[in-house]
This record gives sequence, structure tokens and C-alpha cells, in this order.
Amino acid sequence: MSLQTRLMTAVIGFVSLILVIVAVITSALVGGTLERQLEARLSSYSIQVTKWVSQVPAQFADIDTILADRIPGVPGILLAVSSTEGGTSGVVFPDTKGELSGVSQTLTSADLERINRALDGRPSGTVTLDDFGSYLVVVQQAPNGVNVVTGLPRTEIQNQLTTLLTVIALATIGGLILLALTTAITIRVGLRPLRAVAATATRVANQPLDRGEVQITERVPASEADPRTETGLVGASLNTLLDHVNDSLASRQKNEERMRRFVADASHELRTPLSSIRGYSELSLRALKQQGGPAAIEGTTTSLERIQAQSLRMTSLVEDLLLLARLDEGRELVHGTVDLTQLALEGLSDARPTAADHHWNIEAPEEPIVVIGDAGRMHQVVANLLANARTHTPAGTSITLSVSREGDEAVLRVHDDGPGIDPGVRDELFARFARGDSSRARQTGGTGLGLAIAKAIVEGHGGNIAVASEPGDTTFTVRIPISPAQTSTD
Repeated sequence: MSLQTRLMTAVIGFVSLILVIVAVITSALVGGTLERQLEARLSSYSIQVTKWVSQVPAQFADIDTILADRIPGVPGILLAVSSTEGGTSGVVFPDTKGELSGVSQTLTSADLERINRALDGRPSGTVTLDDFGSYLVVVQQAPNGVNVVTGLPRTEIQNQLTTLLTVIALATIGGLILLALTTAITIRVGLRPLRAVAATATRVANQPLDRGEVQITERVPASEADPRTETGLVGASLNTLLDHVNDSLASRQKNEERMRRFVADASHELRTPLSSIRGYSELSLRALKQQGGPAAIEGTTTSLERIQAQSLRMTSLVEDLLLLARLDEGRELVHGTVDLTQLALEGLSDARPTAADHHWNIEAPEEPIVVIGDAGRMHQVVANLLANARTHTPAGTSITLSVSREGDEAVLRVHDDGPGIDPGVRDELFARFARGDSSRARQTGGTGLGLAIAKAIVEGHGGNIAVASEPGDTTFTVRIPISPAQTSTD
């Protein structure tokens, strides 16, 4: 069954059970009250009748004598007397809407026998007579030895209980119908957010999410995603999930595009030296075949030198790619004690001869700043940052390398007052093969892997690298944890 059907069945079932219990308790209480009232009336009549019977001699105490001389008729009353001399006899005064019909009806011997069995030695009892219905009867013995039975009909009690139960049954049926309609509407409205969630999930499931650029625009309507309600919380949670999935798909697409660019860039970088190697090798073979003597040897030597240069360039590129792959896997780092101050001095000394037309400065404390890391790879970080500053700034630019300690971190900064970084490439600055010059000329930089390698090494040490740039003020900042507990080790 559906949730709505189960809820309606449970609610209506429990309410019906409660109403039945209430009806039973109510009818029992009302019936008990009416019975007690009837017993009180009957007790009063019985005392009066017994008093009148006691004034008649026992030998004359039959029902006709008593009625003729003493007792006025009461609507619905039953009277019976029994004595040794007078025998047993009785009458019933019919009750017509609470009025005396005026003619009493004699009880048959069968009726008297039923009364006797109903009492059976008890002072009171209930008896049902074929022609007169149900009666409550009591028996008392008069001082003259006559047994006097007095009874009143229970028809009025039964009629009132029947009316009460009928009213309760009709009210219960009407109430249950109204409850069913109200519950159905309430549940349907309450579960509407769940239907909206199901519809949204179905629409999303029908979207192709396995390929291409994907954007999930389907959401549960805001009116059905109120987190203050339980069902609305499901819709709000689904919207949060869809936002996360949409962001993840966008990130996946971005990574795929970055991978395609990476493959294209790597292919481009490798194609140039391979083309050079192929061209120079073909030139050498042609010279050896068509020429001879010293001219052929000189041309072949020149070609072999160019082949060697391109091979070295391609080897460097492949080694950089291999280093990035190993760093991504958490390998390649050998941790030990690294003096960043000494490392910065050596890095600046190595960079100064490569660009004598730049102004090189260093700011370092007198006391060494020691971290736990890979000295060779940290030296590579410093070299790459200085090479990046040298390559992308014009002659006369001031480049400052500074080392300091800030809290539990060692901070290394490379600052230059050059033209700054193009905002269009700033977000992709640490991506692989990221270059400010799309032409990829050798004069404007290397393969575009330097900053990517620096970032991977720094993150492998548990640190981070960031850049802030504007014209005349560009700073690369590297932060490395000093405490070994904060250093990412393999």
C-alpha cells in the first residue's frame, strides 16, 4: 500500500477503536444510571405495595382483592402475590407512552414461573415476558407472610440506550467520513513535497550525465523545499545534493578540458624537438649520401649537435612530467632537515649570473630557519620562482627573495616590480603548461611546468603557494609548516 493509504488506515482504525470504546463506556454509564433510577423507583413502589398487602389477611391476599381495595394502577407496573392460603397470582398494567391504559392483564402461570426462576431466592432480578417485554422485579415478604413481587418495565431504558447508540453510531460514521476526507487532504498536501522530489529526481534521471558539458537545472520548487517541515527538508536536501552534483559535473568537465589541453600542450612541446630531430637526421643522411669529405662531416656534426640539443630539451620535458606524476602519487620526496636561509642564498647566487641586467636582492634573518623537507626539491622551488620572475620581467627589474618565520610557518617570498601578471591567466597560473605567451616562444619561457612543479612540491611538504599581482608589485608566497607534525610525509 502507498504511504497515504497506510496513514489513513492507521488513523481511521485507531480513531474508530477509540470511538467504539467511548460508545461502550458511555452506554454502560448511561445504562447503569438509568438502571439505578429504575431500581430507586421500584424500591419505593415495592415498599408501598408491601405495606398495603400487609393490611390484608393472608387467606384473602390474592391479586384481585388487593387491587380492588388498596392499590391504584401505575403505568407499566407488574404486581404478583404468593401465599399458602391464597396461592400465586399477578397482573401487569400496560404502559402506553407513560400513561395507564386502564385495563390490567393477568399474568399466566408461565409468566409467574419465569418470574420465580428469575428471582430464585434473590431479592431482585430481571425477567423477560413474552407478551410484556423485559422487567426489573423485586420481592419482599409482608408481615402477614405474603410474598409480594413488584416490577417495572425496562423498555424505556432499552429505548434510550438504543437511541443513544444510534446517535453515537451515526455521529461516529459521519465523523469517520469527515476524518477520512480531512486526513486524505492533509496527507496529500503534506506529501506534495515528496511528489515534487520524485518528479524532480525523475527528470534528472532522464538527463544524459555521462558525457559532454552537463548542467543540472532541475530543482525542487522553493515552495516544496521548506526545511522547517520534514517533507520539505527532503526537498531542500535533494536541492543541496543536486547543487553538489552539478558542481561536481562542472568540475569533472573542467578537469576533462584541462586534461585535453594538457595532452595537446604536451604533444605540442614534444612535437617540436621530435620534428627537429627528424629534420636534422634526414639532413645528415642526405649530406652523407650526396656529399663527401670534410663538408659532409662538418654538416653532419652540426646536425648531430642540434639533435643532441633537442634530445636534451625533450628529456627535460619528460623528466618534468614524470616528476609531476610522482609528486601526485606522494612519492619522490626525501625528508630531512632543510635550512631555508642557506637555500635562499644559494638559489639567488645561482640565478644572478643568468640575468645580470636585473637587480637581485635578498632579505633573510641572521638565524637559520629550519624546516623538515626535501632539500633538493625545495631548492627546485626557489629556482623555479626566481626563473619565472627573471623570464617574465624586463631588464632593470628588481627581484627580491625574502625568508622569514611567521608563527609555526616558514615563509619564502619572491617579489618583483615588473609589469605584473595578466589577470586572464592568473587563475590558471599553477596549471601545467600554463604560459602567459600563447605563442610558446622560447624567449618568453620554458615548457610552462615550472610553477606547476613548485606547487606540487610545496603541497607535498604540507604547505601552500599563492600569488598577488598588480602592475609594479608581484609577489609569490610559499608557506611551509615548521613542525614535523604539520608536514605531509610519505
